Amino acid sequence: MSLGLRYRKGRPFKKWGIGILILFLFSLMIWLAGLLWFVHNVPATPTYNPLKTDAIIVLTGGSERLEVGMDLLSKSYAKYLFISGVARGVDVKELLKLVSRKPNEFACCIAIGYRADNTAGNAIETSIWMSKNQLKSLRLVTANYHMPRSLLEFTRAMPNIRIVPHPVFPSQFKRKNWWRWPGTAELLASEFNKYIIAQFGLKNNLPTEKNKL
Repeated sequence: MSLGLRYRKGRPFKKWGIGILILFLFSLMIWLAGLLWFVHNVPATPTYNPLKTDAIIVLTGGSERLEVGMDLLSKSYAKYLFISGVARGVDVKELLKLVSRKPNEFACCIAIGYRADNTAGNAIETSIWMSKNQLKSLRLVTANYHMPRSLLEFTRAMPNIRIVPHPVFPSQFKRKNWWRWPGTAELLASEFNKYIIAQFGLKNNLPTEKNKL
């Protein structure tokens, strides 16, 4: 077989390789553009809505969220506090102790959900609790980077409920110049991928960022 014939036979594979590379680079550019859009929509500074709601909803994932939720309840931003995604075996008194509150402080006004293990589950669990208690509005407390996906899932699960976002700003999350912080960049990329999955209503099997309280 001549060198010319072998060269001609190899050209289709070369074209396929170039096509795949172009497709990959194009997809990467779209993904990066989407990531930048996503980061832009992550709350950067505290700008809280003073509107009072029927309930305060805290999604587990760190004591900071719980502390904020308790503080909002103590300031009468709502009559009830619902904590979604709590580990089984943990009760209200333990949670109050975790944030240095008195064992019986607001215990009558706090409810706990144990069934949720992801954001979609949080939304469904909260929807059931809201419906059971005939509540019409909620203040959603979660980390700022988690807020876009949380709002997506909660709006989908409760289209007729008024939702007031109340982002928490974890000290270890570096929103400014995020690309310089590997941990923050990785977290944002992971959260963006989960957001894409949630947009299409697909099941999220990606690792979760939260640890149950």
